[in-house]
Formats: sequence, C-alpha cells, structure tokens
Amino acid sequence: FMHLYTMSSVVVPFYQRRHKHFDQSYRNIQTRYVLEEYAVEENMALERHALEESISRAPEILVRLRSHTVWEKMSVSLCFTVQGFPSPVVQWYKNEELISPASDPTKYRIESKYGVHVLHINRADFDDSATYSAVATNVHGQASTNCAVIVRRFREGEEPHPAGIMPFHLPLSYDVCFTHIDVQFLEKFGVTFATEGETLTLKCTMLITPELKRLRPRAEWYRDDVLITDSKWTKLYFGEGQAALSFTHLNKDDEGLYTLRMVTRGGVSEYSAYLFVRDADALIAGAPGAPMDVKCRDANRDYVIVTWKPPNTTNESPVIGYFVDKCEVGLENWVQCNDAPVKICKYPVTGLHEGRSYIFRVRAVNSAGISRPSRVSEPVAALDPVDLERTQTIHVDEGRKIVISKDDLEGDIQIPGPPTNVHASEISKTYVVISWDPPVPRGREPLTYFIEKSMVGSGSWQRVNAQVAVKSPRYAVFDLAEGKSYVFRVLSANKHGISDPSEITEPIQPQDTIVAPSTPGQVVATRNTKTSVVVQWDKPKHEEDLYGYYIDYSVVGSNRWEPSNHKPIKYNRFVVHGLETGEQYVFRVKAVNAVGFSENSQESEAITVQAALTCPSYPHGITLLNCDGHSMTLGWKAPRFSGGSPILGYYLDKREANHQNWHEVNSSLITQTIYTVEDLTEDAFYEFKVAAANLVGVGQPSDPSEHFKCKAWTMPEPGKSISY
Repeated sequence: FMHLYTMSSVVVPFYQRRHKHFDQSYRNIQTRYVLEEYAVEENMALERHALEESISRAPEILVRLRSHTVWEKMSVSLCFTVQGFPSPVVQWYKNEELISPASDPTKYRIESKYGVHVLHINRADFDDSATYSAVATNVHGQASTNCAVIVRRFREGEEPHPAGIMPFHLPLSYDVCFTHIDVQFLEKFGVTFATEGETLTLKCTMLITPELKRLRPRAEWYRDDVLITDSKWTKLYFGEGQAALSFTHLNKDDEGLYTLRMVTRGGVSEYSAYLFVRDADALIAGAPGAPMDVKCRDANRDYVIVTWKPPNTTNESPVIGYFVDKCEVGLENWVQCNDAPVKICKYPVTGLHEGRSYIFRVRAVNSAGISRPSRVSEPVAALDPVDLERTQTIHVDEGRKIVISKDDLEGDIQIPGPPTNVHASEISKTYVVISWDPPVPRGREPLTYFIEKSMVGSGSWQRVNAQVAVKSPRYAVFDLAEGKSYVFRVLSANKHGISDPSEITEPIQPQDTIVAPSTPGQVVATRNTKTSVVVQWDKPKHEEDLYGYYIDYSVVGSNRWEPSNHKPIKYNRFVVHGLETGEQYVFRVKAVNAVGFSENSQESEAITVQAALTCPSYPHGITLLNCDGHSMTLGWKAPRFSGGSPILGYYLDKREANHQNWHEVNSSLITQTIYTVEDLTEDAFYEFKVAAANLVGVGQPSDPSEHFKCKAWTMPEPGKSISY
C-alpha cells in the first residue's frame, strides 16, 4: 500500500491530464489510507488508556517516616517511600503548616527521586522540635505519614551524641513526647465583684518555658467546670504571655467559679477565682432582680417549653410570678406570651410558626413592679425533630444527593388513623401538657391535631383548640378548674378528613407535682482568710429538682441581710468573700427550685472574720548554688502562702537519679532558705524537694528539682585567659 502511494505521487500529474477517471481512483486511495491511519491511532490510544488504567492506583506508603531526636546544630533527614500512578505529588508540613524551601533555602531542602522523598533540615535548632508530616496526592487518592523531631540542648559537661546515636535514656518510640513546657503564673485575677451591664476582663500573665512558636500551651477557660467558648457575651484571647477572658455585657448568668487551665503535653497548670455579679439597679424601686439561665427544651413545630431560675430576693418582696416574652430571630419585636404571671419557673409556649427560629426572655414580678428582662435564650427552631428520622439522604456521584421521605414510602393515606400513647407529660396547677405519638402510617399529607377534654363525670366533650390548628404532637391545656379531674383524647386530621378519637387518658387533676423545697439544716461558718468565711450546711430532706442554694450574711446587730451569691450554687459549701476583717457575721441559707424558695435556715453562730491557720504552701525555685564533688549547697524560695503563721523552717529530701525512694536529709528544721547537703557520691545525679513547716504542721513538698550532677565546680586561676 505504501509502495502504491509513493508511485502514485509521481505519475498522477501526467495521468490526470489524460485520464480523468484516475482522479477519482486516487481520491479513493487517499481516503482509505487516512481512515486506516486514524483507526490505527485510535487502537493505540485505547490500548495505552487500558494499560494506564490497569496500572493506575492511589498513593501507598511503602516506608514510613521515622521519628528523630538530635542535638542542636545537627542536621536531620526525614525520608519515606511512596508508590502510585500517576506519580504522586508530595507536600511537607511542620505542625500542619506547609513547608516552602524557597522561604528559607538555608534551612530546608527537598529531594524526590524514584519514589523516595527526603526533607533535609540543616543545622536544627530548638524551634525545629515539631511534628513533621508528608502528604502524597494523585487523582486517585491521598496518603500521609508523620513523625516527631526533638532537638535537644546540651548542658555544660555534656557532649552531643554522634549523628544517628540517641542517648541511652531516651525512648526509641514513634510516639515521642515533646519537651515539657513549664507554665508559671505571674499576675492572676482575684476574686472579682461586678454589676450587671458592665464590661470586664479576667486575665493572667505567665512565664512559659521554653517559649516555642509552634509548641504553645492551650489556654482553656471554665465556668463551674463548663468549657467557655467565644460567643456574643464572651471573647477569649491568648498570646504574648497573657490569657484573657472578656465580657461584653455582664449578666448574673456569668457568675461562678472561673478556672484558667494551661494545657501542655507535660500536664495542666490551672488557677481559679470566683466572679460575683450583682443585680443592676431596678427600673422600679423595690422590683426584684432579673431571672437567669433561660433555656428551651422539647421544641417542636409550634411549641416549646421555656425554663429559668428565680432571682434572690433578700431585701425585696417575694416574687409572685413571671412574664415570658418571645421574639422571632432577626426581628426586634418582643411579644408577651402569658397574660397573667406564671408562678413556677417553667412555661409551655404555643402558637409558634413552623420553620422559624425564636429567642425568649423572662421578667420577674413582685408587689413593687416588674424586673429587668433576663439575658435572652439561645435561638430555637420550631421544627419536629422526628422529621429528620423520617428522611434518608442518599449521596450520588459528583456531589449530588437524593432525599427520600418515609412519608412517600407509606403510600397514599386518605383519612389518617388516630394518635396513640396519649398522656400527660407535664402537670401543674395552672396547665396540663398533653402529649401523643402520631398515627402510623401517617402518610405524606401534613397532619394537624385536635384536642378534646372532658371533666370526669360530666359526660360531655369540649374541643380545646377549636380556633388554632396544632401541628406538634403535644399541647398545653390551660383554664382547668382547680381540684377537678379531667380526661383527654386527640384526633388527627389531614386534607382528606378527621380520624376517629384516640383512646381516652387516665383521669388527670391539675396540681403542682413539685413543691417548694424543705429548709436546709444546720449552718456552720469557719475562718478562711482575712476577708472570707467558709459556710457549710446540711442539705434539706428532699433534694429532688433543686436548682441550688442562696446564702445571705448579716453583720451582727445590724438586722440587715445581704445576698452573698446572685446565682444558685449546687453544693452545700460556699466561700463568702468581700467581708470586713475583724467584723462579726452570721449566715443563713435557703434552697430553691422551680416552685420557689424554702424557708430560711436558722442563723449560724456568729464568727469574727480572721485568717485561718493552715499549713504553708510549697516552696519553689530550688537552685544549685555550689558543689565541691562531695556536697551540694542548695537554695530555694519561701512559700507564697505562709498559712497565717510564721514559717518555722524547712525539711529537705533527696534521691539519686533513677531511684524510686526519697531519703530524709535533715531531722531538725532548717531555719534558712539555704542548706549544704553532705556525703554525696561524686559524678552522681541527685534531685531534691523541700517542704515548709509552721505552727500548724508541715505543708506539701515542692516539685522535685532538676537533676543536679555532683561534680566539683572549678574556677580559672587569676590572670589566665579563658578560651571558648
């Protein structure tokens, strides 16, 4: 064929002039050649594609990265092997930050050859201690491997180990722990008193050793052991040796014990202090403080239960009820939900619009007037949580998904069946919440419900919600006669019609199912500091449904009581702060639940505010001052807290490195913060701890010191130069 094509290219011009029929034959030959050439190329492409498909695979790590411990100024190479087709692209990360050799060419160099990938770190320093990872990616997937690099500093007398040889006492493990980070609090926030509406910042400054850019501690703030996050009301900050928690608009919800925890790989350092938040001045003289801790629960399509905690009314007249307000999210139009004050700290709100979100607030009422509103609740959506269980999402390729509703699978249901499991889920003196389960199957048509009530013995039924369609499987029934019993039934309806009535409930009588708590028992006050007293009391006989306790104090002879805490506490022990040194006080306690307060407890015995005597806190900062090869002179710093009594002296313990047992150094008190320990073994390593003693007893010992080597300190002779 190729020979014929070559010959035709020479003779065609002559024959074209004389034989027109050959022109058509020549075109046919050209066309056939082109088609055959295209077919050959297509077959080759198909074969090549089939071959590539047969060898294509996601990246697979064959040899993983290995952790390294090196000395400063040494270089380290991290190496791993990966296979995959097409050839994976590899990226290196240090503590999850991408490494770019171009940004620091003297530090990093990357090599990739025959599936072997290497990251060279030149002259490692202390800040190069980190987790390093490599991520290999191609069109079929991704694989990764990681390791730890620890860069050690050596002290005087130590020599760096040769490359590749690790110290005998370091664990040869892939799970290498980073260097311990020590956190020492320098300035700390103390017990704080503030008022609602104010702005406030709690902060601590600290010394972090060593201070590494990418190995910082994690600062966590807690209120009453609940983790605090950034929100509309609280802002967190950590940096430049300072951790801070700022409040944009204080509320009594913010009162509590605040703890700052600095979390490191070596442990946790923490500090705690209490924040008291007083009521803002009432809008009307004598009105109560605002309620607090407003929460929503049991939300559904058009219904939610709102709960809250009552304010402390030490100097105001008792609270007689509460108003609940609602507001649709995104609007500023607050609507009062109840016409008359509700007497317990719980209220079912109905008439919500399905699919919309709402926030709530509560105001307290007494004989003088209405309080300021509480802090608003978290938003809640008027949705049926069961709807999520009745749908299934199937993910299809390219991000598409199909949502299948169980309602669609149940076929066409004309008139629905009656609801089941009709019962009272909430009973109070003013309302009863009737709950039920939707009919099964319920069909694809939207359901509404009608509730009917009948006074026991009347023989007649009344429709409760004749004017309002109910979409949620529960409803709060008000306007029930006190002391009378009722039965209820529910009917379901859709666009096709109304079901038969459900089964009738058992007789239900409106009454408060919880009662006011009983009075706490004996109250005992003991000395604490020069401005605080520890108050303890016996719990009431019935602790069920308690929100907590309020503690009041009074100067002896004044006959005026002041609130200590403005938010109920859950424990039967509390430290009352802000007292006058040398003044005499008495204390009382009352318990609180959703119904209200107990009677006040009996007053405690009078107590004079003075610092209590306790054991001292632990000394710190143990330092080696001198060593002659057989003895060591140590120094340390006195405890930060003496225990209210002068420090009488110190006890010192020692142990040799890698030994378990501690040994007493002195049997009689050391009166100074310096001491020479005799009879030590030359070149051995020792660690020490010290405890302080006062009139009360011996306090907790300090943390163990560093390992000190018992090697004689030498000084150059006068006049001789020192070479480095």
